[in-house]
Amino acid sequence: MLIIDEIQKIHNWSEQVKQLWDEDTMTGRPLKVILTGSASLLLQQGLTESLAGRFEVIKVGHWRFEEMEAAFGTTVEEYVWFGGYPGTASLFSDEDRFREYVKNALIESTISRDILMLSRVEKPALLKRLFELGSAYSSQILSFSKMVGQLQDAGNTTTLSHYLSLLDQAGMICGLEKIYAEPVRAKSSSPKIQVKNAAFISALSTERFEDVRINPERWGRLIESAIGAHLIHYADKGHFQLLYWKERDYEVDFVLKRGSKIIGLEVKSGAAKRTSGMMAFKNKFKPDKVLLAGLSGIHWREFLRLDPTTFF
Repeated sequence: MLIIDEIQKIHNWSEQVKQLWDEDTMTGRPLKVILTGSASLLLQQGLTESLAGRFEVIKVGHWRFEEMEAAFGTTVEEYVWFGGYPGTASLFSDEDRFREYVKNALIESTISRDILMLSRVEKPALLKRLFELGSAYSSQILSFSKMVGQLQDAGNTTTLSHYLSLLDQAGMICGLEKIYAEPVRAKSSSPKIQVKNAAFISALSTERFEDVRINPERWGRLIESAIGAHLIHYADKGHFQLLYWKERDYEVDFVLKRGSKIIGLEVKSGAAKRTSGMMAFKNKFKPDKVLLAGLSGIHWREFLRLDPTTFF
């Protein structure tokens, strides 16, 4: 077995791999090759047609709660705030160092190395501000027109949509699409912004862990965002499509779709259930299943341990 890390740093790597692969195939050399990169975006730059039929992509997402708990004894509350970067586990007790590490070693490094060096970005400052805005609005619906209003020199909505796609490919934030009864309309929906790691929220915030824990509204929003990141971990691996639904005042936080099967998921960290949105959703889409995650239904602590593919 041959494992090469950071393969994207080799110029013209895909053509070289193709040549060596074909030579090994011709000679019958029993060699298994694993090529890794720091983000899926990097590998995609080199996956040309020359490698057609010669590779399998295995996506490795951010660390889940159970992985952080097993390796570092991370509590579920710490995971909701500090996220799933193993390099930060020793910094939870020093939030200032934690923030500087995440901003400099993770956020800035990913944007500068994984995106700006390998993609055409005409407005780098705008891409960075979009990431900061998306982190602040995680688990909230944010139209591109509203983004334009909040960002200086934002250009047009097409540019913002492209930049959001780049941030998605780099494993930072994404925009969930709204589910429609008519699939052709999905691309025109306002995205529901979702971070892929809670560390981005806490690192860019001026709040402290002990303060957000006693703020029910803020803590509830963070729990919803952590559940969203947990679901994205599995959705990015192709297990299902992750969406949301909103119509007038009715809203369902997350919709899991695999083939013709649809599951509605409402996240409610307070004691009271919000059922009006789910009832309207059930009447419109006739889902196979509806779930409640929070203090009732599936407790949010337990939900972060579950494999959501079992819901199907």
